[in-house]
Amino acid sequence: MKALWKKVVLAESKDTIVVEGNHYFPLESIKKEYFRKSDTHTTCSWKGVASYFDIVVANEVNRDAAWYYPEPMEAAKQIKNYIGFWKGVEVVK
Repeated sequence: MKALWKKVVLAESKDTIVVEGNHYFPLESIKKEYFRKSDTHTTCSWKGVASYFDIVVANEVNRDAAWYYPEPMEAAKQIKNYIGFWKGVEVVK
């Protein structure tokens, strides 16, 4: 699977985990040069507190377009160290 934004590959892995229709990529599969930590945090009732990254490609910023759970709750422990995408980031085979 590949995560793309602005035709740039942000992450690529054969080992994604699908939760609620979203592919989560291993953190080590991301191309860190396109990621900038965000101060945004949200809470999911069964996954826990999510942290976010802005995606930056060619000086264009897609705010909070990637998220991860640094300390997921027990029900979501399988996505620890995995990252999901939205806000126009395309996930393809």
